[in-house]
Amino acid sequence: MPRHHLLTLWNPAYRDDAMEAHLAILRDGVRRYREASRDEDAEDRVFVWWGKVRSSSRYQELPHLDQILALDTELAQEGAEAETHLYLTDYRSLYVAHVGEIARDDPQADEAERAHVPEYYARQGLTCDCWFRLWDIRRLITDDTPSVVAELKKLRNVRYHDRPVSIYGGMVELPLLVTESEEVRWFDREVRDRLTDGKFWVEFDAERVGIGLLERELRENLFGDPAWEAFDPATRSFIAAGEKIWRDHAADPAFDFSPVIVEFGKALEVRCNWVLRQALQGAPPEVRVVNVDGKSTDVTRGTLLPLGQLARVLGDSQAVNERCRRKLKSGDWFSASVPPILDALAKLRNPGSHSARVDREAAGQWRRQLMGVGCEGEFVRLARVT
Repeated sequence: MPRHHLLTLWNPAYRDDAMEAHLAILRDGVRRYREASRDEDAEDRVFVWWGKVRSSSRYQELPHLDQILALDTELAQEGAEAETHLYLTDYRSLYVAHVGEIARDDPQADEAERAHVPEYYARQGLTCDCWFRLWDIRRLITDDTPSVVAELKKLRNVRYHDRPVSIYGGMVELPLLVTESEEVRWFDREVRDRLTDGKFWVEFDAERVGIGLLERELRENLFGDPAWEAFDPATRSFIAAGEKIWRDHAADPAFDFSPVIVEFGKALEVRCNWVLRQALQGAPPEVRVVNVDGKSTDVTRGTLLPLGQLARVLGDSQAVNERCRRKLKSGDWFSASVPPILDALAKLRNPGSHSARVDREAAGQWRRQLMGVGCEGEFVRLARVT
């Protein structure tokens, strides 16, 4: 049975910025967690409560409130390995939150919990149908309604015959109960630590100012909708981050361009790992289980292989290479051309991400090849691999 998740709106018409108020509490919790890093339980105190505000013109309970509260029982039974997601949108932007608890009682009644609730709930006298304890919030799309529409179509509205979510006429009786067309672990700890260098998503996103606007510009003026929408939000974010660093510093020949290579490398990692998982789904163990640093690793179970490992798995394993060639659209190109690209970038990136400097010429050559400056870019080709 597909796992149920939730989707709701936040109202940008409030006097307070609802999203920023919740993010601020999470970021403050992260700061206190860093200061108390020797306390093993400190991470459990990084959370914020999000209330499902009841309209002042509605007096009856939500018709599916029992179904929403039932998800809390599933959370308690399944433990940390399972993820329940709360998708949050104002139609222009989209976030996803990691749900830790769903409660009917108002947490503001408890003094300790009240510190994790934005003040505007009490100041504006808002009544809530239920509350969600959120461990982390991750930004997926910023200020780009067409991309929000496309991303939400990947969710199925359980109470509307499992049809794709539509923001035009379909956002009624919120929060919606939804399923994901493909199971996603937005908050996998191992993947998060690798992609963010150990940061929470809420603090990682706060450091990447301006990325969202550039994502929209890249969609509209370089990649086009089909290619851009084929990528997951993390891939898009890393592509935009690398491009922004390049544009900000392209006129400075003394700048160390290794961050450009690091961001583009992460984009390739995320996308190529996704493609590899798709190709190896249903494969016998001798094909999908590979050796990673001396450990047998099932590639289909969400492990994020780094560039060098990806290159070796794709290039050195004849069984993996042949399956990718047969199972994937554009599989011939992916099997033959991607391993050397990954290997070459890994050799440049690994020293670059630590101590060695990457000059403007080397970074510029990779940018042209990957982004498609004067040629068809490797990212566009990779978007076609499904």
